[in-house]
Amino acid sequence: MIDWKKFAAAATLTIGVLSAPVHAQLSVDVTDESASNLKIAVPAMPAQQSVSTPAGTTDELGRKIAEVIASDLRGSGLFEPSGPGGMPGVTVPEVTFPSYDKWGSYEALVQGFVRSTGGNADITVGCYLYDVALKSELTRQGYVVSPGDWRRAAHKCADAIYARLSGESPFFDSRIAYIAESGPKDKRVKRLAIMDSDGANHRFITNGQSLALTPRFSPDYKSIVYVSYLANRVRIFVYDIGTGKQRLVTESGNATFAPRWSPDGRNLLFSMAVGGNTDIYRVSAQGGAPVRLTTSPAIDVGGSYSPDGSKIVFESDRSGGQQLYVMNADGSGQQRISHGGGRYATPEWSPRGDLIAFTKISGDFKVAVMTPSGDNERILTNGWQDEQPSWSPNGRVLQFFRTSAGRTGASQVWQVDLTGVNERRIPTPLNGSDPAWGPLLP
Repeated sequence: MIDWKKFAAAATLTIGVLSAPVHAQLSVDVTDESASNLKIAVPAMPAQQSVSTPAGTTDELGRKIAEVIASDLRGSGLFEPSGPGGMPGVTVPEVTFPSYDKWGSYEALVQGFVRSTGGNADITVGCYLYDVALKSELTRQGYVVSPGDWRRAAHKCADAIYARLSGESPFFDSRIAYIAESGPKDKRVKRLAIMDSDGANHRFITNGQSLALTPRFSPDYKSIVYVSYLANRVRIFVYDIGTGKQRLVTESGNATFAPRWSPDGRNLLFSMAVGGNTDIYRVSAQGGAPVRLTTSPAIDVGGSYSPDGSKIVFESDRSGGQQLYVMNADGSGQQRISHGGGRYATPEWSPRGDLIAFTKISGDFKVAVMTPSGDNERILTNGWQDEQPSWSPNGRVLQFFRTSAGRTGASQVWQVDLTGVNERRIPTPLNGSDPAWGPLLP
């Protein structure tokens, strides 16, 4: 947890949020696929005093924090960061008074410092962004964290830079839940796992004795809902991230899948097959009797709420093939919104409310987006089997999983932004599927 109030008391330098004059604004456009990446220098952050912490010396942390910042910015596809390796050294006084002549080949400069009294004491991290050409400060931030949370300070710094230069909300300081897969293709072990947005701090939640599927974070980030298959019983569990405990929401002998939270966290949508008919149901997140929302004889699955909770997007084959539909939260007013060729599956509403992401099936599987009215359909990926997109907290990047062709069918977690140009694979210790992006961490 980042202690913002404690930072104000601990920092020798005044760390707040300052903006440069209007004429000094550097910027990047997250929707312009033709724009060139902005060149940023990210040298190692000097320590005001080199002392030992459980996570390494403050000098070492200054280098590692800069490495994470550069990696985050590079992964966004909008920036071309250099450093900290091969960068000129920076002294503590230079952090607030940059030697701009050192950085003439860059458009922006990220500098900072690391300070601690050593041992288990908190570390203080300062983060500064400068416009090199205009020799002006664009923003400054500060964070007080425990030594073990140094990566969070780095992600927060990258978030501040991204937000300042793009005008968009940040997303680096967030986590991902996904299904870790191992074993042969016809007998996979599937475990629930979580990790940071860049793949670090990975840990398994379930042990693989039961099959885990389709996780999703709660809106307040405190819980993860997922489906568990064991023998002939199907259960929806809510796992409490803080305590490590889980509670049973509903249990059935019927096929049950794809639970999704309501925006207020009070309810869950899920799909269940009863008597050969699959429909969408709503149930309290605390458990209770499910309420059936669709009654078509077709297969209705994949419900996802709009950000305001008033609408639900889902897929149905009632027209003869998988298509996307939108209905009111009570199940009324069902209308088809997809009308292109091929099939449409796994829809998820953007947290911004402006787009719906889905899997487009037309020969291969692609990740695509459209407006809630069904207009402006755009294909974003071009893999052999890319599916089940999940939105970043700011609604500008999508996570999905890509399965390779062949007998092994290896699956990996990938990200793509709305231009469709910037893709990157997120490293996982095992094969990965069903990724779900959580909200920005508090």
